[in-house]
Amino acid sequence: MADLDEARRAKDELKTALAGRPGVTAIGIAPEADGYGLLVRVRDDAVRARRADVPTSVRGVSVHVRRSGPVVAQS
Repeated sequence: MADLDEARRAKDELKTALAGRPGVTAIGIAPEADGYGLLVRVRDDAVRARRADVPTSVRGVSVHVRRSGPVVAQS
């Protein structure tokens, strides 16, 4: 139910809260049926551990955790 501006503010807050946590590879905004939510990507081996530490919502914006493969820079 969050609009894009609400999701952006919540993302900034979540990025600060999760900064430096092992296993977190990305934090972004994702469309939902009724607005926008947040998506936290975590490494394969850290999914269960991260889910316990990541809130289910920030400022009323829903937070979803999804598994991610290794993140590798490409040239």
